[in-house]
Amino acid sequence: MDLDTVADELYSLAPGEFTAARDERARAARAAGDRELAEEIRRLRRPTLAAWASNLLVREQPDEVGRLLQLGAELRQAHQDLDGGQLRKLSAQQRQITSALARQVGELTARAGQRISDDVRQEVQETLHAVLADPQAAEQWAGGRLTQPLSAPVGFPTPSRQPTPAPAVRRASRPAGEVADLDAARSRRREQQERLEQARQQAAQAAQELHEREGELAAAEEDESRAEQAQQQAERHLTDLSRQLQEAERDQQRAREASRRAHDRTRAAGRAVRDARQRSKDAAARARKLAEQTQRRGRGG
Repeated sequence: MDLDTVADELYSLAPGEFTAARDERARAARAAGDRELAEEIRRLRRPTLAAWASNLLVREQPDEVGRLLQLGAELRQAHQDLDGGQLRKLSAQQRQITSALARQVGELTARAGQRISDDVRQEVQETLHAVLADPQAAEQWAGGRLTQPLSAPVGFPTPSRQPTPAPAVRRASRPAGEVADLDAARSRRREQQERLEQARQQAAQAAQELHEREGELAAAEEDESRAEQAQQQAERHLTDLSRQLQEAERDQQRAREASRRAHDRTRAAGRAVRDARQRSKDAAARARKLAEQTQRRGRGG
């Protein structure tokens, strides 16, 4: 057993089956003496329905995965090259492929016994857009172990190279006002790209923080669930002990009553014995006295 094998198995399951299977694998790892692996398995988060559907698509349609990853690489390159014609062509392919994959997801999940809503299908489609725009998102998705749907960033990453300014001699041939307008436009564009990059970084940080908080929430919910189970077990144990205590108290009361009755019988029997002993002594004394009287009469006669 290793983490990759267990993770591949778990993330192929429907979300409703995930937690029980994960806990079972963690217990098996712990029973085998691998506490570190058991803890790693326990930290695996259950996927949302949209994340599971996205993982299912990766597993069931590997050829489509390759097509989408290739399209994403070409789109990002065209965006960096500011190739308008290529962007229009690839954008049309993007709409066709993502729509087709979103439909396939609905069919795949239905065959797996789990129908998804339009909202979930939309989250899957947004994940596909994120895969096209962001190589890191593409790598996450292709691994088939998403726990949350991916959000498409606002625009593609900032081009690594900017358009080359026109040579100075050509700029000099333009009217001064037009050159100033062009410079101002370029300046505004750079500022917009900087703001966009900053906003994208903030959004990524916020998404990461959200993911971490959701992980903490899931861990807290699991701890709460285990604590509730322990509390219920303790309450059941306490109820059993209370019932046993009540039964013991009733047995004690019955034993006390039986002891008291036995004591009363013993005292009564003791008095009867003393009375009988006294009567026996009295009878013996009378018998001796009569015997003596009889003996004296016999000598006198």
